[in-house]
Amino acid sequence: MPAPLAGVKSREMIHCPAIRLKAYMTHNLKPTRRSFVSIIAALGAAFLNPRNLFAAGSSATARPTDTKVSGFGASGNVYEELGVTTVINAQGTMTVLGGSLMRPEVEAAMTLASQHFCSIPDLEVAAGKRIAEMLKLPSGYTGLVTSGAAAAMQSGLAGILTGDSEQFIQQLPDLTGMKSEVIIQKSHRNGFDHQLRSTGVKLIEVETRDDLRKAVNPKTAMMHFSNFANAAGHIKVDEWVKLGKEYKIPCFNDAAADTPPVSHLWDYANMGYDLIAFSGGKAIRGPQCAGLLIGRKDLVAYALLNNSPHEDTLGRSQKVGKEEIIGMIKALESYLKEDQSLPTRFGNCAPANRPSSWPATKAV
Repeated sequence: MPAPLAGVKSREMIHCPAIRLKAYMTHNLKPTRRSFVSIIAALGAAFLNPRNLFAAGSSATARPTDTKVSGFGASGNVYEELGVTTVINAQGTMTVLGGSLMRPEVEAAMTLASQHFCSIPDLEVAAGKRIAEMLKLPSGYTGLVTSGAAAAMQSGLAGILTGDSEQFIQQLPDLTGMKSEVIIQKSHRNGFDHQLRSTGVKLIEVETRDDLRKAVNPKTAMMHFSNFANAAGHIKVDEWVKLGKEYKIPCFNDAAADTPPVSHLWDYANMGYDLIAFSGGKAIRGPQCAGLLIGRKDLVAYALLNNSPHEDTLGRSQKVGKEEIIGMIKALESYLKEDQSLPTRFGNCAPANRPSSWPATKAV
């Protein structure tokens, strides 16, 4: 196994190499962290239930519509019509390959959503309430459907910076009058912290608890934790949030692809994290262009003010439609009902936890 994430440059870095298939080389795909959970779950599902995770026909629910398509799509293969070659996905729920495949019932719910108009902010609030109920989040917590986990990171931090100040919201990334620093462990830096930097903040790197204590100052807006790098940092996930509470600084946990296990959807909220980001279109099998921001009601409300559909905001470009919001609720409902034994069983591929039947693998 490679040095434990010491040189990690992406939150998609795979934690331990499993099976390197030809698809890796064919498509120049670098092994990444997002594939850590998804490869193991996918391979396990393929052996024990090939239709469980990525197969389109995992539910008896009918497709949303049997409407005959004419013109583009009439052949039944829209990719072939465009000259795009489809691939056998041997890597997992990767964004570059289109994430996961939605369940038929999710597609059906999205079709129902597409047939009406509604207030998007009202829908977001109602969806957040339903999500909080489904996940049994702590009192005072809610959810927000975003256009992905990266969008949740940006809008979440933006909300912490601006509160409900219209002036500050329109001013970002100019931080005049606002706090301007975010503390992060050096080993937790990755390409996705660009979402944090886009708000205008300066990332303050720390390695030890003493470093963190010295870094805290009146300009500190947030403490950011990259969940996939928990093993790499000196300060672990539970201690990080305790330190945040000690200094009264909001803590954000980027847990984008860290399901399964399903309990992660509420574990970090119960741990005390103020905001947590999850991808929607991976193991949860929601819309690929959807994610979740879980957190304190006040901070989630501020995040929404910094996001689409509100104009003159940093997050205006990160539009999430009514169909994706409804689809995310349905996907969560289905995911919570799913048999979690398989993903949990294959959720840790450290050598000591691999099934004895697995072939030995070489780190590359």
